[in-house]
Amino acid sequence: MKFRILGPLEVVDGAHRVDLGSTRQQTALAVLLLDHSRGTSIGRLIEAVYDDNPPTTCRSQVQICISALRRVFAQYGRPNLISTHSQGYAIEVGDDDELDCDRFQNLILLARRSGAAGAAEAAVGHYREALALWRGHALEGMDSRLIRAAARRLTEDRITAHEKCIELELSLGRHREVIAELTELVERYPLREQLRGQLMTALYQSGREAEALHVYREGRRILVEELGIEPNERLRRLEHAIRVSVETGRPAPAPAAAAGVAVTAPRTGAPRMLPAGIADFTGRAPEVDAVRRLITPSPGERAPFAVPIAVITGKPGVGKSTLAVHTAHTVAERFPDGQLFAALHGGTARPVHPFDVLGRFLRALGVPGGAVPETLDERAEMYRGLLAGRTTLVVLDDAAGESQVVPLLPGSSDCSVIVTSRSRLTGLPGARNVEVETFDPDQSMRLLAHIAGEDRVRSEPASAQALAELCGQLPLALRIAGSRLSAHPHWSIEQLAGRLQDETRRLDELRHGGMGMRASIAIAYESTGEVARRLFRRLAILDFQPFPSWVSAALLDRPLHETQDLMDDLADAQLVEITGTGRGAHSRYRFHDLIRVFARERLAAEEPAAERGAALARVLSCLLHLARDAHREQYGDDYAGLHSGAARWPLPDTLVRRLVQQPLPWYERERLTLVSGIRQAAQAGLAELSWDLAICAAPFFESRVYFDDWRDTNNVAMAAARQAGDRRGQAAMHYSTGLLSAAEQRYADARGSLDTALELFRQTGDDHGVALTIRRIGLLERESGRFDEAGARRVVASRLDEEKTQAPGRRSARPARGRPASGPSPRNVETPARK
Repeated sequence: MKFRILGPLEVVDGAHRVDLGSTRQQTALAVLLLDHSRGTSIGRLIEAVYDDNPPTTCRSQVQICISALRRVFAQYGRPNLISTHSQGYAIEVGDDDELDCDRFQNLILLARRSGAAGAAEAAVGHYREALALWRGHALEGMDSRLIRAAARRLTEDRITAHEKCIELELSLGRHREVIAELTELVERYPLREQLRGQLMTALYQSGREAEALHVYREGRRILVEELGIEPNERLRRLEHAIRVSVETGRPAPAPAAAAGVAVTAPRTGAPRMLPAGIADFTGRAPEVDAVRRLITPSPGERAPFAVPIAVITGKPGVGKSTLAVHTAHTVAERFPDGQLFAALHGGTARPVHPFDVLGRFLRALGVPGGAVPETLDERAEMYRGLLAGRTTLVVLDDAAGESQVVPLLPGSSDCSVIVTSRSRLTGLPGARNVEVETFDPDQSMRLLAHIAGEDRVRSEPASAQALAELCGQLPLALRIAGSRLSAHPHWSIEQLAGRLQDETRRLDELRHGGMGMRASIAIAYESTGEVARRLFRRLAILDFQPFPSWVSAALLDRPLHETQDLMDDLADAQLVEITGTGRGAHSRYRFHDLIRVFARERLAAEEPAAERGAALARVLSCLLHLARDAHREQYGDDYAGLHSGAARWPLPDTLVRRLVQQPLPWYERERLTLVSGIRQAAQAGLAELSWDLAICAAPFFESRVYFDDWRDTNNVAMAAARQAGDRRGQAAMHYSTGLLSAAEQRYADARGSLDTALELFRQTGDDHGVALTIRRIGLLERESGRFDEAGARRVVASRLDEEKTQAPGRRSARPARGRPASGPSPRNVETPARK
């Protein structure tokens, strides 16, 4: 199967042209093909199909397009051509397939290698074969803004290939052969000065000096009238050499070299737009090296015609902009034609439009204000034309997304780009990510010492470490704290750390001059959608983290497939971070400490108390749902009679089975979630949820010897049941406490707790609870040598169980996976010897 995008989109299978269906389907396929080496996110597909006006159903509409394409390819025996991955889709272009743009790039790479080895004839052959693949304009006829931008980049690669090929052919003396082709190219791309210089050289070497000078004069007229600038120095040198040759009758000195590509000397008036670096830049050596490697690759690492792009990502306050500017300064000498910088304010309510940035860049590159075009596409074309053949670094700070960045990318592979963004910009073609994490403790200490003074930090090391922890090891927070200490020399570090201890005032304290942690986090918060912000706030209800992805569904009372996308949006905005290696329903997330403080502020300010309480109840009832199923799967149904009547917020059965199909690992993974959930339910007055969760967790705590957790959760749930006047809950907790005492070989305490449980179960008329407790007391008596009493209790318990089993609606006990259906027994290895 052949895929063709160097012209109108076309897929051919053998002799058959594949009918690709609707325009939307063709747009989706085009993006998949453009991104085939790395996969395409759902967001990028939506942007391609709908530009800036996606409907509310855009996600499902894109999924429909993908399904339709899969059906199309299934007809040709390729049902799995488009696969699904965690962020979206990928098209599997195999070795037996051919994507023409891949073939084009491979041939260009061969041409460059041949040229570097001195095999000019072979290089020209590869270039010509590559250029022959083009059937017109790339992806001709497609109106998507994203696809048009990609098509412009492919066209830039095509023009550059023409220039390189003709340069080699001129060196081989084929001056007359390339004149017609060059004339057409110059007419098509009148601002490409290198093509114009090559045409002048070909005409001159063919004895057509007057025409060569006319080509120069026509080019100068266009540049002056349209852009208000003179031709570049190389073209002027070439024109001068030809004119001198005409006037003197002597051959021009190396006119071909005058039209060459390489320029190493700085240009007069090259833009230097980088902000000043900071004197106390600390740490980040690996990150600086990573960015440098990406934007200044060695010749063997540089992809043909691809612009090197490094995207620096990380949470608010982690120092992305500082890293970008510092790194740009360290490589500035590698970009003699200048450095362009733009603050895009992507996280604010008013991000800077690429149209305005291009206006600034064009003026910095020497275009008079009156000559700057009035449309985005024209500005982008002029910008790329001016940067062609220049070695320029472009730094784009705080980008909102790919659509804000793409028009600002140069077309020349001699340029490089650094982008900072909270999002990973995975849809940016050819970009590579450098993730910036929080400082480690040593780096934090060094930054504090730089700002507040080494002697000060050295004299209070413990307080300095505590201050760094309260700042979450975030560089911006540490810089603010250090600046406050510097501004208040009479403060001790311990004093400032004490002021940060109060979580409700912590973000107020982390503010100094124009710096503020709250403002930095708020930018990311405001950049997300309304429902995502609501989820962000409600996640702060939970006292436990990391939190599993399913909590998002319960917090918003929406289906998980919707809220999982919102969790990914929050992760993309760096407001939550993904932990561990779980995927899908097993994904887990957590807050950075300072972002959690901000989330709790917004929760208190924007969420009514009733909605907060309802959201918490849904999460805890969902946790109970999972805990009951895990308990039943591992230990059987015998405990079912001890459960409360607490309502359960339902997760889909298939999801529940998937989550708890291995009950003990699930319990281990959610151990802290259960402990925190039991406590939080009690604090919220949800007594039934609290003691029911405690009952579900008890066998797991016993099997893993988590006796402290068992005791603490029993005490918390018991107190909640007492406060609520819930005697059945108290009975269940006395029963569980009796088992704990027996496991710890405190048999007198165990008997006392079980006797109390027995009395409360009888008072509440809970025959199943009575039977369970009698059986437990009988086991204690048997282990103590009182066999007659033990036998009598066993008979009573069995009779009660039989009556309960025969009652209408009673379900028979399900066998346990790890124990008999009679439930967890006292730990026999720890029971007293018989007397």
